[in-house]
This record gives sequence, structure tokens and C-alpha cells, in this order.
Amino acid sequence: MKILNEDIIIDTNSSVELINITDNVNEIVRSNEIQNGLVNISTKHTTSGIIINEDEIGLKKDILNLLENIIPHDNYLHDRIDNNARSHLKSIILTPNQTIPIIDGKISLGTWQSIFFLELDGPRKRRNVKITVIY
Repeated sequence: MKILNEDIIIDTNSSVELINITDNVNEIVRSNEIQNGLVNISTKHTTSGIIINEDEIGLKKDILNLLENIIPHDNYLHDRIDNNARSHLKSIILTPNQTIPIIDGKISLGTWQSIFFLELDGPRKRRNVKITVIY
């Protein structure tokens, strides 16, 4: 068994945003000639998440609107420190990582599935997504 670790660095442009990183993950698998194994995609930030879903503009807006509606504007205690409590609260209903099989040199996603980094406290420079491949 071997383990590969690489980083995807992302600059975000909005306060909340979905960024498709599927091609980045595919490129890591392809360039390292990995045929079979598991790839874990993990955000290193407490105000972000990693999800798998369809890359369709209406659905992406629906996802962001859902998060906005679930965590309303309020007087959160954490806001006394840095005014981003809503970002932290949104992230706890998401997941910080996803693990996907690699089969015959390709990440095994469904027809409509894509991997997204969710920015919840942007815009930010140099968001780090750790890619770990076990093969």
C-alpha cells in the first residue's frame, strides 16, 4: 500500500460559493498514474465543506440558498470574536471530506456527480484542500 498527499490551493471570490474541483482531483490521479485505490478530499478550514452533487447552476444556487435559510442571521456569541459564526454553523451541517474509489485509473463518480469545495466565509486567498490517495 502506498499513500500520496497533494494540495489543491483555491482563491475564492464570494462570501459563499461552490467551486468544482473534480478536474483537479482527476488530474492528481491521472498524473500519478494511479489505477485503483481510494481518494480522500479534505478541507483544512472550519468555514468550508466538501460535497458531491450535480454541477447545475440552478441546483448550486438552491444549495447556497438552503444554507442561508437554515442558518439565519442572528446574534451568535462567536460573532464577538470575528463575525463569522454563521459560516462555522453552516459547515457543521456539511462534511469536511469525501472519499471516492478509484477504479481503472478514474475516480468513480456517477454520471452527474462532481466534487465541490464550499466556501462559507469568503472571499479568501489560499484555501487548502488536501488530497490523500491510498493505492
